[in-house]
Amino acid sequence: MHIADEQKTERYLKHIGCYRLSAYMYPLLQIPKDKHQFKPNTAFEKVIMLCRFDKKLRLLIFNEIEKIEVAVRSVIVNTGCEVYGNPMWITDANNFSSPTRYAKTIQLINDELRHSKEDFIVHFKNTYSDPYPPAWMLSEILPFGVMTNIYANIKNKQLQKSIARTFGLQIAPFESWLTIVGLTRNLCCHHARVWNKQNTMRPTFPNKTANTWITLPTNELRIYFNLCIIKYFLNVISPQNDMKSKLDDLFRAYPEIDLDALGFPKGWDNEPLWK
Repeated sequence: MHIADEQKTERYLKHIGCYRLSAYMYPLLQIPKDKHQFKPNTAFEKVIMLCRFDKKLRLLIFNEIEKIEVAVRSVIVNTGCEVYGNPMWITDANNFSSPTRYAKTIQLINDELRHSKEDFIVHFKNTYSDPYPPAWMLSEILPFGVMTNIYANIKNKQLQKSIARTFGLQIAPFESWLTIVGLTRNLCCHHARVWNKQNTMRPTFPNKTANTWITLPTNELRIYFNLCIIKYFLNVISPQNDMKSKLDDLFRAYPEIDLDALGFPKGWDNEPLWK
């Protein structure tokens, strides 16, 4: 590997770590890779370029997922309150299918309430005698994964359908896609690599969607499919969203990036979803 500036390279290795950077080095190795010989003309600058691109892609993804999180929380809470006529429906065991799953949810809710320093939670505890705040308060302090589990455990299938239909999906793909969004969010939160990464969970492919979806053959275990899920939700929540232009700007800033490594099929930008 060509190293133009040894001092600078040492700083990168010290502050980023060789192990973390090795994930960006691996595709630059010759086959067989276990010999650890780099392809001709490989420079350390390319490793850093891939690392920087990955960081900016994570920031872009995290920014878009925030909008989905807020919308999904709101729809689950508000639809549940309307159907049950009860602002405390999330903490009522009668509304859920699995007692075991519900018990775990309540334990997580209790933990969050015990540790929360949010003003509105402190005010609720000091003002009311109810054991739990209303659903719209709880949704503000619960992790997204807990909200996904609450949705998955709802006993009333019509309520589940109504929530999923808000986003133009059936129950199974909606639940699956929420899980994918949550896992992708966690990758970004923990600064994990998303570039050239093979996902471990295969998302459910919907039989039909009420809104535009992809048509090209796509690897469901690559980050492109996650991006498609995010874009689908955004097109429902904010039809004039600018996610596509943000991706275009990022790819223009990093022209060396091989979109195949992200799972992008040729002609992806002509898909109805991205128009």
